[in-house]
Amino acid sequence: MPLSFSKVSDGHYLLDVTGYVCPHPQLYTKKTLEKMHSGDELELVFDNPSSAESISAMCTREGNPILDKQAQEGKFIFKIKKG
Repeated sequence: MPLSFSKVSDGHYLLDVTGYVCPHPQLYTKKTLEKMHSGDELELVFDNPSSAESISAMCTREGNPILDKQAQEGKFIFKIKKG
């Protein structure tokens, strides 16, 4: 499945990197967050378990809090707020 990025509504975006392996989910998340405005929210969908730790660490390090983490049917869904 190709990378999918879309604007859901004002200040809310969806990035789906399902099918990508490390380090790509983290890199695409970082680049997406850099383009967003402070206070915007990103829903990130991915299926590579090892990416969860690296994305969490990156968000903590860069001041972008993860508001929610879910795992369902082999996919991870993180809701990240741009700091």
